Amino acid sequence: MSKKIEFYFDFASPTAFLAFNRLQQLQEKYNADIEYKGVLLGGVFKSTGNTSPILLAPKGRYMAIDLPRFAKRYQVEMNFNPYFPLNTLPLMRGYYAAKELSMEMEYLKMVFDGMWVGKVDFSKPEALASVVKKLNINAEEFQALVNSDSIKDQLKDTTGELVKRGGYGVPTMYLGKDMFFGQDRLDFVEETLAA
Repeated sequence: MSKKIEFYFDFASPTAFLAFNRLQQLQEKYNADIEYKGVLLGGVFKSTGNTSPILLAPKGRYMAIDLPRFAKRYQVEMNFNPYFPLNTLPLMRGYYAAKELSMEMEYLKMVFDGMWVGKVDFSKPEALASVVKKLNINAEEFQALVNSDSIKDQLKDTTGELVKRGGYGVPTMYLGKDMFFGQDRLDFVEETLAA
């Protein structure tokens, strides 16, 4: 079995944050490769007729209890972002720009942590500008990439790819042809890696 994990994510998802952190642990333990695939969750929802679980009041209340359980299990600090939900289009395009500049992992960590640990209001352009500055990325070059058709197409194409593969939300992971949806399915991902 391949030890390559395809990880579809959007920074808007608290469960994708948990999965991102847990996958780092599994990567180290099983010497797995992770391919990060940023999508626009709103686009996935629109294409599949899905909606955010937080919009269903009973499920939202339950998630407020359940997510801290998983954060504790994974030994990950997590704080609910008071500005949630946020439009993550600039952040997701920014991911592909950072990837183009070979700053993929640094960007992933800083934005995920900003969103779900630091409670950053990423609806303000200066919040993303601060990430770019801290990573010592040239702001003009970054903005040119974010606004380029190439970056826009990468995000659009990867979002469509997830839907075509049967995905309907994030986090979604694939090991070969096997799909695993939700950070609460990472035990099955680990079983597959260990097999």
